Amino acid sequence: MRFDLTDLQLFVHILDSGTMTAAAALSHITLASASERVRGMESQLGCALLTRQARGVQPTAAGHTLGQHARQVLRQMQSLRGAMGDFGSGLAAQVRLRGNTSAIREHLPLAISGFLQQHPQLALELQECPSAEVLDGLRQGLCDLGVAAWDADEPPLLSGLECSMWRTDQLVAVLAAGHPLATHASLALADLVHENWVGLPRDSALQQLLLKQALRLEKAAAAGRPDFMGSALRMRVQLPHPEGLCQLVGQSVGICVLPAAAVRRHAAATGVVAVPLSDAWARRQLWLCTARGASLSSPAGQLLAHLRRQAD
Repeated sequence: MRFDLTDLQLFVHILDSGTMTAAAALSHITLASASERVRGMESQLGCALLTRQARGVQPTAAGHTLGQHARQVLRQMQSLRGAMGDFGSGLAAQVRLRGNTSAIREHLPLAISGFLQQHPQLALELQECPSAEVLDGLRQGLCDLGVAAWDADEPPLLSGLECSMWRTDQLVAVLAAGHPLATHASLALADLVHENWVGLPRDSALQQLLLKQALRLEKAAAAGRPDFMGSALRMRVQLPHPEGLCQLVGQSVGICVLPAAAVRRHAAATGVVAVPLSDAWARRQLWLCTARGASLSSPAGQLLAHLRRQAD
């Protein structure tokens, strides 16, 4: 099987545009050449990749699979070009590090600053993504190191990975200083569900965790248990930035749940109080992960050792 990058990019353009004509234009080749390339790929694979319709084309099951792998190869080539460009700029090496929101925004910047000062010719690519994508990226070779968290009740499949606990990521209730619950030493989610809420976007990992735990309380109430009063979280505003959420909480728009490290940076300026959540799921662990048996470059191995020294 011999596909070149033009073949793969053309096929991705076909999937994105839905027509051979548009894909040929995006690939800067003629329609006849595009058709010939697709026929060549189908001939090599021995199966149809597209079904022709009156208003365009649709991928077959084989076409869907090829498209997924084509996108991955093209992303890797883009990463390679970037890495080679770094060498041309005088940088000696590149390390790719993925982390979840809390890791990238709160924990890693200070943890890696000293290492970067000691290695001025190292380029570090930091990418924020959900923990599941961190783990998938390690398995697929899209990153060297990863920092992820997961619900202790539903740990992910860790096959092919080596993970060690790195830091505790305590979740806290963020309340206005004058809120009646702000003086409590700790709170449970069941104490807060009746409040107005502000929070991170619905697709964020933390917001998904909160919604899941609120639904569990709802089910417990439906079973006749008295530990829950109310229904789904009344979410008034959703923002991607912890500072903005703390500002809204400080103005008594609602309450929210955030990692303690995020609140510490903004509490004084926004007039909020952080109260630890007593629920077991709220004391999360950040895990430092690599692909099992991966041959890390010397800089990646050095960064891994440095981060392990930065563990709690």
